Amino acid sequence: MKRLLKQAMGRRSFLKTAGISMAFAAASMEEEIAYATQNVNRNSSPSELKITDLRVAVVKDAPMRCPIIRIDTNQGISGLGEVRDGASKKYALMLKSRLLGENPCNVEKLFKTVKQFGHHGRQGGGVCAVEMALWDLAGKAYGVPVYQMLGGKYRDRIRLYCDTDMSNDPKVYAERMKKRLEAGFTFLKMDLGIGLLRDIPNTVTRPLGRSPRATFNTPHPFTAIEITPKGIELMAEYVAAVREVVGYEVPLAADHFGHIGVNSCIKLGKALEPYQMAWLEDMVPWQYTDLWKQITNSIDVPTLTGEDIYLKEEFNKLVDAKAVDIIHPDLATSGGILETKKIGDYAEEQGVPMAMHFAGTPVSCMANVHCAAATQGFLVLENHSVDVPWWDSMVTGIEKPIMERGYIRVPETPGLGVELNEEVIKEHLAEPGYFEATSEWDRRDSHDRLWS
Repeated sequence: MKRLLKQAMGRRSFLKTAGISMAFAAASMEEEIAYATQNVNRNSSPSELKITDLRVAVVKDAPMRCPIIRIDTNQGISGLGEVRDGASKKYALMLKSRLLGENPCNVEKLFKTVKQFGHHGRQGGGVCAVEMALWDLAGKAYGVPVYQMLGGKYRDRIRLYCDTDMSNDPKVYAERMKKRLEAGFTFLKMDLGIGLLRDIPNTVTRPLGRSPRATFNTPHPFTAIEITPKGIELMAEYVAAVREVVGYEVPLAADHFGHIGVNSCIKLGKALEPYQMAWLEDMVPWQYTDLWKQITNSIDVPTLTGEDIYLKEEFNKLVDAKAVDIIHPDLATSGGILETKKIGDYAEEQGVPMAMHFAGTPVSCMANVHCAAATQGFLVLENHSVDVPWWDSMVTGIEKPIMERGYIRVPETPGLGVELNEEVIKEHLAEPGYFEATSEWDRRDSHDRLWS
């Protein structure tokens, strides 16, 4: 009996001692966990995040007119997106009622909910702006940059090219291009259109009496505009003058030829073969796959199109037909960040590189930067805002200057990596109102299902 009592007391003493030790261990572990997670972002609980609002501020002269959207949530974090330059803010506002109450971290689900309301050209701008803002929110909620959620990055810096104001004098224009090189740009693009021939007789044939506006709104094959041999020669001499100054080491692309016929496109392309062009852009509208293939197969200069294409399916058609050498999505039309990565990935599998068209504020720019970083087949990104002195100051939270020596460094901060500088944005509004209430867009007024 004494022996059994002694054993019981021993067990009780052991358990008491063990309990004290376990309590100390638990307390110590709590301290270690608290220390290890002291820098974890606890501003958001992603699974409980809900969209509560969508508002817009429209910026002018950036250098384009650009509607910036802000999607707010129940946890105090907001996401930024941008409707494509020159488009209406209503393309985004009409989507608000389809988003309220949803979790923005379900990016692909919400994209598939609203993508039926986008289309080619500027009409894709609302869907793309929303998609950018959803990624910005998801990155902030989880505390990671957008590129990380796309599978990681292939590069730390994004190569840029920029447009340069035209001059009818090739020597003046060549000097402007030389300054781009001196500023650090490693890829150049020039405008090369029939506007250069406007006051020179016998260079362009066109129907007499047609207004410039009528021509502007007529697809290229139906304008009956062709360049004469004299005109072709003068345009080639213009490029030669630029090459003489910038050299042949740097890539030199060309765009904005005018609404000319396919035969003129081919003649001009052949005339430019000696000048090692990086690409000839948008010679005819993107829809004409067979015409693009005809041009591409007729000249020894790379061809490129795509800035007005919405969603991956039409890009895939161009790639499958081997109609162009390079694809050129504008992320603010093509479907947003993830859709553009899918476009680039499909093209890369077929050996086709992806350049990216962009003209807007730093918000959309950062969406492009994250996509470019995460896409293996990326080539180069456009930026129209090199000569806008206040462009950098529109945002905070990123290393300045944003564009440095022809590159943009990929941000490592959560989401897109930028926040708006309210004071600067308000100075450059295209219309009154800085993210004013938009309650008139809260209620859905249609049945959206596309099938019966």
